[in-house]
Amino acid sequence: MRERNPSQQDILMRERAKQNGVAFSLFTLFLSLSLLAAVPVAMWVTGTDIPTLLQNLFRICTSPSKLVTDYFGVGCLASTLLNAGLCGLACNLLILISRTQASSTTFAAYILVIAHGFYGLNLINMWPPFIGVIIYCFATKNPLRKNLHVAMFATALAPFISDFLFCYPLGIFVNIAGANVNIVGVAVSVLFGFGSGFLVPALLPGTTAMHRGYNMYKAGLALGIFGIFVYCFLYKTLGIAPAESVGGENALYRESFGHTYWVFMNVFFIILFAACELLGFLLNGCSFRNYRALLKCTGHGLDFADKFGMPVCFINFGVYGFCILAYLNLIFLLPVLFPVLPDGVGFTGPTVGVTFAALTFSADGQHPKNVAPIVLGYVILFALTCGICAVSGLDIPWTLSTQAYINGLAFATGLCPIAGKYGWKWGVVAGLVSAIICTSTAAMHGGFVLYNGGFNAGLTALILIPVLDFYRIEPIHQDDD
Repeated sequence: MRERNPSQQDILMRERAKQNGVAFSLFTLFLSLSLLAAVPVAMWVTGTDIPTLLQNLFRICTSPSKLVTDYFGVGCLASTLLNAGLCGLACNLLILISRTQASSTTFAAYILVIAHGFYGLNLINMWPPFIGVIIYCFATKNPLRKNLHVAMFATALAPFISDFLFCYPLGIFVNIAGANVNIVGVAVSVLFGFGSGFLVPALLPGTTAMHRGYNMYKAGLALGIFGIFVYCFLYKTLGIAPAESVGGENALYRESFGHTYWVFMNVFFIILFAACELLGFLLNGCSFRNYRALLKCTGHGLDFADKFGMPVCFINFGVYGFCILAYLNLIFLLPVLFPVLPDGVGFTGPTVGVTFAALTFSADGQHPKNVAPIVLGYVILFALTCGICAVSGLDIPWTLSTQAYINGLAFATGLCPIAGKYGWKWGVVAGLVSAIICTSTAAMHGGFVLYNGGFNAGLTALILIPVLDFYRIEPIHQDDD
């Protein structure tokens, strides 16, 4: 049978994919280097010397890391930036070594790695799940370059590794370089990494089919389900209580900065987002051409890089990033402006991490217009809570700057295709449902799955999409070809 000669359009699409791959690889490298470049500045701001930096990095790598562990408190600002930057750089090297043609999916997986480098992922616990997927690729003769994103997604299970190595009570502990290491836990970590490497690639397609792409953080549902099984078997079934998250040991962070590096992180993100926006503007012929068209997209099953090119994606990363930053700074002020509200948080490690996480699909579906209804859903639930508490005489239990709700909303933005396809009203409903359940899902897997927000968004989609189907509510927006 004769092979069909590639058409001119096929050739152009391949060339664009190749160019996008180079751009994604360089952009992820830029983000890793930005984090590493911020380390000496953070050392100067906080008065951290090199021995303290390395000591705090070691503490981050050898502490329990389940949700929500604030690495700013466990270590320090500089050591957390170093940890996130090195985790990102490791992914950059693997992209290069495996000859992966980076795509929007690779970019999304990379962003989640550096995001969790601020609150749960480190240079030790990331490797067993990662290597497990690499072994799967060799065993099944699947090219690693086509599965590297799966390996990055699998790092969401990293808190299990930290617990097995340093906390799990069944085993023999040996002091190594000041850290109590469970020798049996090392073997369990290896087996867990091997098992997850074969199971995660199998679970991803099935769970994606369950919510039909209406949760952009599709790995969250698969990893959440897998995490529930592991947690129930190794902890609940055996009656073992998991170690609690480590509290803040960093006195400077607690006493001098009030558990928030507000100024530093605002300056960092403003420079980063402005640089991305400027880069996109220049590469786009000194214009914002096609960005308005991007804002009209539903975000469902559409790759912005393929449709509009990388310069427009850089612009979206910057503009959308500034929107997230503005929202965070606004909600940080709420307890100050309204003393009746409970105290929230500021720029903690988890807050910085989920700021990155909210940008995960900025090249693959997320933009300010289709995310806004999801945000409004969270705001409406907060207003309802305040109203009910005022009428019933109850204390208001949370605010929009409560850590769990910041984290929940960052990942709930992955429900933006619902708003894009079905209209803003259903986007608001999706945000409302996500906000209602976002504080309860972590208990299902014990806080051991870093993609808890993606798991929450997946459950929200599983609740909402069947309802829309049952009542035959049709999408009202479609993307142009």
